[in-house]
Amino acid sequence: MEKKIALTGIKPTGIPHIGNYIGAIKPALNLSQTCEARYFIADYHALNSIKDPVQLRQLTIEVAAAWLASGLDPEKVMIYRQSQVPETHELLTILLAFTPKGLMNRAHAYKALIQKNREDEKDIDDGVNMGLFTYPMLMAADILLFDTDLVPVGNDQFQHIEMAVDVAQSFNFIYGCDAFKLPQPLATEATKIVLGLDGRKMSKSYGNTIPLFTPEKALRKLIMKIVTNSQGIEDPKDPDICSIFSLYRHFATDAMVAELRAKYHAGGMGWGHAKQELFEAMNAVLSPLRKTYDDLMDNQDYIISTLKNGSSNARELASRKISYLRTVVGLD
Repeated sequence: MEKKIALTGIKPTGIPHIGNYIGAIKPALNLSQTCEARYFIADYHALNSIKDPVQLRQLTIEVAAAWLASGLDPEKVMIYRQSQVPETHELLTILLAFTPKGLMNRAHAYKALIQKNREDEKDIDDGVNMGLFTYPMLMAADILLFDTDLVPVGNDQFQHIEMAVDVAQSFNFIYGCDAFKLPQPLATEATKIVLGLDGRKMSKSYGNTIPLFTPEKALRKLIMKIVTNSQGIEDPKDPDICSIFSLYRHFATDAMVAELRAKYHAGGMGWGHAKQELFEAMNAVLSPLRKTYDDLMDNQDYIISTLKNGSSNARELASRKISYLRTVVGLD
């Protein structure tokens, strides 16, 4: 039976945090056990917010190192840089010819910026560049170019997969063929929203993240900052509405999770103790990743070589797909 193709990427806009690891990196790497997995560094996407070339190069290296340190094996799966596959932008141009402007008007990121501009009494298009406006279609090109079946994403990205499917279906209908596979978003209930230090979704924009490779002492300090309610030590607590427990279950064994759950219900446990339990479980998982990451950053030639080889392999696949699409639309 032919394996399904899974594809995911991460923007090099900062060192990945725990939310990225739980919600994207870990599920994507798990998929490589059952799927033909492909991973990319979305450096073109990053241009919407990063205009410093030195910073962009450095962040690209750091994000690649994060994937490798988290368990990605370039001998078994493909990792590449989006910018080294120019066929992505040729496909973007094709897709835009089949994309209604109204569809882009409904994109969450664009609508949020427009709403903020209205609230701030600014011109509604203030700060809106075409990279932001067409972001969903560049993401669609990333996905459709490689005949992707499954895309592991966070809950906020489901809309983008739906848009990719809408445009792919339109293209297939117009040309009477199955030129594009119709991808499916993939997320579990546990990873759709990863809670941050303040109880909101973990996000760089909220400043509530835990960087993935934070040194041990700094990691404990951050965990101790997690916002909790005013319940006392003797009070029973509900683990299912607790940020600490929500994170803990991603790093502890089933037996450890069951044990901590029982302590929550029984009372007699303070928030400081719960945070210490989280720190110990999280640090046990992250310590070896942290060491591998540091070793990789001391040997960046390996990272660069890995990305170069992966990008070359990705471009081979992309060239064949674009050649076929050129024939379909009459550009051959």
